[in-house]
Amino acid sequence: MAHPSQLGFQNAASPVMEELLSFHDHTLMIVSMISIMVLYIIVAVVSAKLTDKHILDSQGVEIVWTVLPAVILVLIALPSLRALYLMDEVDNPHLTVKTMGHQWYWSYEYTDYEDLEFDSYMVPTQDLTPGQFRLLETDHRMVVPVESPVRVLVSAEDVLHSWAVPSLGVKVDAVPGRLNQTTFIASRPGVYYGQCSEICGANHSFMPIVVEAVPLEHFEDWSSLMLD
Repeated sequence: MAHPSQLGFQNAASPVMEELLSFHDHTLMIVSMISIMVLYIIVAVVSAKLTDKHILDSQGVEIVWTVLPAVILVLIALPSLRALYLMDEVDNPHLTVKTMGHQWYWSYEYTDYEDLEFDSYMVPTQDLTPGQFRLLETDHRMVVPVESPVRVLVSAEDVLHSWAVPSLGVKVDAVPGRLNQTTFIASRPGVYYGQCSEICGANHSFMPIVVEAVPLEHFEDWSSLMLD
């Protein structure tokens, strides 16, 4: 989860989020270099250090400022396309979970199991126990096995919602009458928090998402307990 006064992203808990963090750092370095170069040129022109018409009107300078932006765009586009491909790829998932957005809670259905479904409501502030987080904890968590591809089918019952878990690199719109899908792999055991990222009404800020990644044997114990 995010921390007070945090400036950067949450720690990556999936391979896709690691790719997104890497792309962010890569792009930030390019943007910083462009900003420094443009600032230097502006200062040089204002201070009359760069006023030679033979430099400003040269063919070589025009070639550089035409080719250089194209090269920069390619350097940004290639890792961007790689990240987009990884985010959209759904390859032989081990588990499929259908999640439905409601005003204002989430419901989950494990389609690989019979009758394994539940609603997930936010825990009210007065009912929180020590260690639980206000506006983020739910009465039922979405439990998934660690290091296993999980496909999430997302839709909505009433209005637009958005199922988003930042540390897993997941954000997908929940649209009534349409079934969207995404996939993720939790790299390590843990509890990962998210929230609806679409303004869906009065209680928009009160429908959190909690994904708990556990070892496979613990997941099997949990699923057996839920089915009993």
